[in-house]
Amino acid sequence: MTIILLVEDDPFQASVRMSMLQKRFPDVQRVTDAAEALCLIEQRTFSDNLGLVIASNHLPGLAGPEFVAELHARIPHLPVIVLGDSQEDARYYQGENVRYLSKPAPAEELVATAHQMLAQDGHKVA
Repeated sequence: MTIILLVEDDPFQASVRMSMLQKRFPDVQRVTDAAEALCLIEQRTFSDNLGLVIASNHLPGLAGPEFVAELHARIPHLPVIVLGDSQEDARYYQGENVRYLSKPAPAEELVATAHQMLAQDGHKVA
């Protein structure tokens, strides 16, 4: 089963996003920061099933483009959706496996982008 990893430190935003994603995708897991995400990715059983990371642009510790670069250093073609506050930040997220959505991204846009990126990467999606 394909896992979507949500990396979000804001409990309210995480709850809202988890709720909308779980309506469409069966396995959505959440961590609060980049360090937790990277620790999970080191677990082979987790990383073998990881299909997509959705992360806030501003996280405690390693965040933003550095976090995406670290994800891709470990899993080169991993699709990543970055949720940011400003469209100006989009320029830092280039590449076919990275999409930038300005907050507040409508639920439909986030779900559609997640579906598209999973399908593009060859994952079965409902």
